[in-house]
Amino acid sequence: MVSGTSTPQSEPVDDFVWLEEIKGEVAVEWAVQQSKQTRREFAESDRFEQIRSDVFDCLNATTQIPMVVKRGPHFYNFWQDEKNPRGLLRRTSFESYRSDTPEWETVLDVDALGAAENVPWVYHGIQALAPDFQRGLVHLSPDGGDASSVREFDLTTLSFVEDGFNLPTAKSRLTWIDKDRLLVATDFGPDSMTTSGYPRIAKIWQRGTPLEEAQTQFSAEPTDMSVMVFHDDTRGFERSFVGRVIDFYHREVFLLDNDNGLLQIDLPQDARFSTWREWLLISLSSDWHVAGQTYPTGALLVTDFKAFMAGERQFKTLFCPAETTTLDNYSMTRDYLILSIMDDVVNRLEVLKPEGGLWTRQGLGDAPELSKISASGIDDETNEFFMTVTGFLQPTSLYYGVLGDEQTSSEIIKQAPSHFDAEHYQVAQHFVTSDDGTRVPYFMISAKDIELDGSNPTLLYGYGGFQISLDPYYLGVTGPAWLERGGVMVIANIRGGGEYGPRWHQAALKDKRLRAYEDFSSVAKDLIARKITSPAHLAAQGGSNGGLLVGNMLTRYPELFGAIVCEVPLLDMQRYTRISAGASWIAEYGDPQKPEEWAFIQAFSPYQNIDPLKTYPPVLFTTATSDDRVGPGHARKMAAKMQQLGIENVYFYENTEGGHSAAADKAQNAFKRAMVSEFLWKYLAEK
Repeated sequence: MVSGTSTPQSEPVDDFVWLEEIKGEVAVEWAVQQSKQTRREFAESDRFEQIRSDVFDCLNATTQIPMVVKRGPHFYNFWQDEKNPRGLLRRTSFESYRSDTPEWETVLDVDALGAAENVPWVYHGIQALAPDFQRGLVHLSPDGGDASSVREFDLTTLSFVEDGFNLPTAKSRLTWIDKDRLLVATDFGPDSMTTSGYPRIAKIWQRGTPLEEAQTQFSAEPTDMSVMVFHDDTRGFERSFVGRVIDFYHREVFLLDNDNGLLQIDLPQDARFSTWREWLLISLSSDWHVAGQTYPTGALLVTDFKAFMAGERQFKTLFCPAETTTLDNYSMTRDYLILSIMDDVVNRLEVLKPEGGLWTRQGLGDAPELSKISASGIDDETNEFFMTVTGFLQPTSLYYGVLGDEQTSSEIIKQAPSHFDAEHYQVAQHFVTSDDGTRVPYFMISAKDIELDGSNPTLLYGYGGFQISLDPYYLGVTGPAWLERGGVMVIANIRGGGEYGPRWHQAALKDKRLRAYEDFSSVAKDLIARKITSPAHLAAQGGSNGGLLVGNMLTRYPELFGAIVCEVPLLDMQRYTRISAGASWIAEYGDPQKPEEWAFIQAFSPYQNIDPLKTYPPVLFTTATSDDRVGPGHARKMAAKMQQLGIENVYFYENTEGGHSAAADKAQNAFKRAMVSEFLWKYLAEK
């Protein structure tokens, strides 16, 4: 155990540090043996196979909506199914797409490429070159991790470009400037990466020249998170940017000006911005005092980009938050700005247009109660948009529309399939008071005829970090794997997330981290008090930062839960900055190398807080060997330590592929989901 006065300078001996070696022979063998035992326990029954098959069928449904992006005259989609587990990049015309049976042209067959090259490639996207979109940069990961190789692809001949731009596997950042130049940040060799493991040097790479001759444009500090590169390719408003990502929430950005070199975008370091035609859009994460005015945290401002760069500081406020509202996101068409505004975690859409120095405003679309509506411009040369409507019990509907001055029209063009009969279930939103008096919302999905006797198997899911919101989504897979088995699903909107904007996130940063865990445990207590469930029938599940969340439920509130599912987690917060990309999250958690910060970090470091004298609920840790973001070491070490201490019902499963998602294709995803469902059912329902 780590005492209250322990510091990184006096770290106790870690018996399991060898498990941090991602591909170490002994560590991998330990993970293999543990995974085999977990498979035998939860993944070899007829019932498991039925659930796995049902989930796999849901994921592979041919009637699911093939979401598309427009690039030139084509609409591109990435598609995975049973015949194409690693996927097809394909395209079609809009008229064909809106039909019931689109005619697709295969652009890249990832399975065929993997077979030909004997590498199990995982597709990570394509960057197409505007305005003609005849070339693209294809990102391919050899194992599903964040590190990808990049190859230039000809979108007319549908083949890789011989002697084209080509980068080996790395955590690269790059963007087109024009057909013959890239802004590229990659592993250039010694001293070219930050302590977080990301590139820190941005260069312009000219076609036909070796990467070694690329010209340096900007260098971030070694202790920064990374360098950034970005190019706005809007026709007539082309601009290139470079900058420092100092940490997860602070950055310094510069315009690459052909005549004047680097020109700083003079904004608060924690503000985010985007350019839209002649406009500069600014999202504030803290109050900004400028030119005699104060603009509040969470506001969205707009000004003329050229005037701003010339020193003018006059802004219009397009959105200002209230007690329960926040700006979720925004999107652009040629002439309109679409805002998604959340009010108590349920959103609405507004459309704005600049006219004669003013910004007109109108609503867009309707959605059922407690559901999600979103819209985005199809491209920057038209006012066409796609809009989706979905809910926990409502499959996604896809609409196509055109924004207009007199009338906005839209029509439904695609409907996702139902994977379970929603008629028997209900959605409700509840609010609970956390330990410090804060009002915390949560969603509950249950059978309409639920009996309030405390016996319902209930799965409580949360995240609570990095200003990420958990808003309504269709429970297509959760339906057959959990709801139809009699389970209750609960999603907690705790602090640390973005449900109420930057203030909700900042309320659980660093030394305030425990507020997130108090919120989550308060939801658990409320479910028990309302007799929805009881500790013996209540489970907590979370992944990544959510894995740290449920790790703290395990160590701080074990009496509230009958089972814990801890996926791709952070758990050893004393060493997290030295594992994979952990150093990039110091702005979220704090720096354990500083004694004054370790003093509060140790309170939420599950690995250090396991107590052999406590009774813990059964726990399943899942991870992936190829997770080069969090790393599998956290989950490995936690499981090994608990087992060494004689704690019972500690299970571990490690997939080899899939990176931070821990699944490289839908078959692996279905297997993992079914295994988790079986684990939960054994410990929550079979009592």
